[in-house]
Amino acid sequence: MNAFERYQDEFNWLYMELYNDREKLAELTTALHALRKMRKPALKALDRARKPDWYKRSDLFGITMYTDLFAENLQGLKAKIPYLKELGIGYLHLMPLLKMPEKYNDGGYAVEDFLQVDPRFGDNQDLEDLCGSLRGAGISLCLDFVMNHTASSHAWAQKAKAGDYKYMGYYHIFRDWYLPGEYEKTLPQVFPTTAPGNFTYVEEMRSHVMTTFYPYQWDLNYANPNVFNDMLITMLKLCNMGVEVLRLDAVPYIWKELYTSCRNLPKVHTILRLMRIALDCVAPACIFKGEVVMPPHELAAYFGTEEKPECHVLYNVSSMVNMWSALASRDTRLLKNNLDILNQMPPHCYFVNYLRCHDDIGWGLDEGCQRCLGIDPLRHKQFLYHFFQGNWEYSYARGALYNYDPVSLDARSCGTLASLCGLESARFPEEVDAAIQRILFMHALMICIKGMPMLNSGDEIAQLNDWSYEQDEAKRDDSRYLHRSKFRHDKLALLAEPGSPEARVYHGIRSLEKQHSSHPCFHKDAQVYCAYTSNDQVLSYVREFEGRRLVCLYNFYYEPRGCYIAHIKGKFTDLFSGREVQMEDGLMLRPNEYLWLDGEMA
Repeated sequence: MNAFERYQDEFNWLYMELYNDREKLAELTTALHALRKMRKPALKALDRARKPDWYKRSDLFGITMYTDLFAENLQGLKAKIPYLKELGIGYLHLMPLLKMPEKYNDGGYAVEDFLQVDPRFGDNQDLEDLCGSLRGAGISLCLDFVMNHTASSHAWAQKAKAGDYKYMGYYHIFRDWYLPGEYEKTLPQVFPTTAPGNFTYVEEMRSHVMTTFYPYQWDLNYANPNVFNDMLITMLKLCNMGVEVLRLDAVPYIWKELYTSCRNLPKVHTILRLMRIALDCVAPACIFKGEVVMPPHELAAYFGTEEKPECHVLYNVSSMVNMWSALASRDTRLLKNNLDILNQMPPHCYFVNYLRCHDDIGWGLDEGCQRCLGIDPLRHKQFLYHFFQGNWEYSYARGALYNYDPVSLDARSCGTLASLCGLESARFPEEVDAAIQRILFMHALMICIKGMPMLNSGDEIAQLNDWSYEQDEAKRDDSRYLHRSKFRHDKLALLAEPGSPEARVYHGIRSLEKQHSSHPCFHKDAQVYCAYTSNDQVLSYVREFEGRRLVCLYNFYYEPRGCYIAHIKGKFTDLFSGREVQMEDGLMLRPNEYLWLDGEMA
């Protein structure tokens, strides 16, 4: 029985439940069979050879980057593959590169054509050539698939503006304000200060269009089977070009219902399940990575179940935020609570772990947990964004605020990892040493927790903030450009100089990667948990597999701190320094020191 036969009944039942349209179901089924036949021999060979859980390999490391900032265009990036291999990369996420408006494009997340590479990066043949070269080097390419909306200049939107009834049905369009006004009663705002409201009046149609992000991004109407069919076929065509991972953007937002928040609605999961079935039938070597910026208790649903899965992996946004919070506050309690929740999720739930990305750091911490710990959520958030702005006594960080709201006092933080860790502000050798220690400390923590580690391009060479964006009229109002700067290829020469910050950070990260790739406790089936350390400044993350135990310890305090783990006894050895410790005696850690202690399970 092939995949189409195995899933046919479930696919048909879900589709009819959602749309009750046999004609559209038949059209889609025919298209899916055709897409499978069109898949190139090299991709079909990958489908046959690849294990279903290939993305859980312990030697798989990712990196995210902008094509033009790293290598100008796709052809230039192809020439940089040896550098990626040397860095140990097996997963490359390129920021949006499909055709976008010239000016207002939200960094590429306003898409004009889902099947055409933007000319500034090259063409479709360049993309296919890059995919082939990456595949030959053992690197999987990830591209963003913007599910929730199109650019207002997309062909569908243009036809809608011209009065084409079919394509008006692709969006949420209202002649008067009554229904938009009803939606606004319960629909939260994504950008209340920079793009307030969820609707935009379009003069050409004399109508209001739902635009939950920016006015030039029109929300798609997934209640229309034409939208679902076209978007599903489009994503599978990208897979047939050689893309192996699709990052599903803004997944929780795609289904809209009046008098709800239009977030996390049940039919979102019906759509995801249908898309997962189609992917497994047409391109089983490929995976979905969901962008779900929601609290931990909302995440498990987006994986589906082991029997009926949806996304393969999700971004671990919550741990990223909690790691930065712990670094600033020197308090591990919120982070430990977050990791405890994630570690208790079902085994098929798997995350992409990261410290920085193209976006800001949004301080969406667990407010209920904060209150239980006696922490005021708003005051803590204010402390964090001021600390990482460098606007706090004794702060070493240098960053910028993003989307500051003087009414709610909400704000987010921007900056490169190195600048947020103090390298930019360091003036003396001991300050440089402390900053580099923090950089490696944060990477050691991110790499040890369950999931696939992903670097942000430039972090591996300790790249600093680029404040020149403030002089660029097109960028000055978006502080995220502070960490969206060209990769400093000239700095690579410094990797041969052992004392340079670039070399110390690069080789430190490579050392972490090598241990992660080779140590048995990083196996996908390892048991993981946070152990009680008797000290809120010290976090312990324990990994156990087939009789081996790895105790990863992190001192978040600026002074030495001791810890004791009652149930772990015996002699353990740090994988990096060779330091031996007798666990029942307790141990002392230097400021921001991390230890990966290897030993046998008693």
